[in-house]
Amino acid sequence: MILDQLSASPAYESLHPLFPQAFAYLHSFDQKTEDGKYELQGQDLVAIVQRYQTAPSADKLWEAHQIYGDIQVVYQGLEYCGHADQPTLVVTKPYIAEKDVEKYAAPSSPTALLTLGHGNFAIFHPQDGHQPGVQIGAPGEILKVVIKFRLKV
Repeated sequence: MILDQLSASPAYESLHPLFPQAFAYLHSFDQKTEDGKYELQGQDLVAIVQRYQTAPSADKLWEAHQIYGDIQVVYQGLEYCGHADQPTLVVTKPYIAEKDVEKYAAPSSPTALLTLGHGNFAIFHPQDGHQPGVQIGAPGEILKVVIKFRLKV
């Protein structure tokens, strides 16, 4: 898992061949873009624009992926995102290949509680169980872009 400011993205662009294009999209993102999926490079690099309301931790599921990694950026609002090592999590919904997701029960002790918003980003790989969309205080409105990048291109 990586957490940093979007302004520091050039330091990470060499970590994956799709990162330069992914971060270019994130830097130029128009907040008027409608919710939905946008192919940036076929199915290898997809942007998912979403607006939603945060919720209590107890209402948000933990997840991890096998084929894709995530770059998550919150453009409006503020949320917590739990992080735990995927091998330590207990499966509640087995892996669904079509959605590239497996769901988990909440761990007894997450390894980190990230705050997403204000121009930062988080990168999650398959070993990173994560719980996005958790409210900070009261529920809040979120505008988020999740970049799905194929791990092996």
